[in-house]
Amino acid sequence: MGIEVNGKVYEVDEEGYLSNIQEWEPGVAEVMAKEDNLTLTDEHWDIINFLREYYEEYQIAPAVRVLTKAVGKKLGKDKGNSKYLYGLFPYGPAKQACRYAGLPKPTGCV
Repeated sequence: MGIEVNGKVYEVDEEGYLSNIQEWEPGVAEVMAKEDNLTLTDEHWDIINFLREYYEEYQIAPAVRVLTKAVGKKLGKDKGNSKYLYGLFPYGPAKQACRYAGLPKPTGCV
């Protein structure tokens, strides 16, 4: 299984997560969002980029509670709450945003 971005096919697992996180590029997120009928805004990119930085530092994709707390610390309380994050990523802020960011499925997500 794979998704095509600018003529290149990226392999994904059965849940749609990128098989090789090193291959990620922003176009991957755009294609995945389009498949979910979502248009990525600057607010989406704030969270996607935050997740990529978080993963680089901790080598783990955060579950939603950890994500909410960490976003609140770095981007402010108005963005560090479930309502805001679910508004951006209706299929689950941790799962959906991590998928767009090319990261593995967060620990503890079903």
